[in-house]
Amino acid sequence: MVKRISYPLEVKEAAIRMKLEGKTTREIMTELNIRNETQVKTWWQWYRKGESYRF
Repeated sequence: MVKRISYPLEVKEAAIRMKLEGKTTREIMTELNIRNETQVKTWWQWYRKGESYRF
């Protein structure tokens, strides 16, 4: 069974900050204990499109 994980806003903002600093997705996942690579990529897409209200 798949468990849905809801990450707090602070984690999402930290991931975006780290991405802006040039860190890789894997480094972000390790440091913030994020399980799925796609999650970080989705947040990054939303940020780039100006859809940060979706966080």
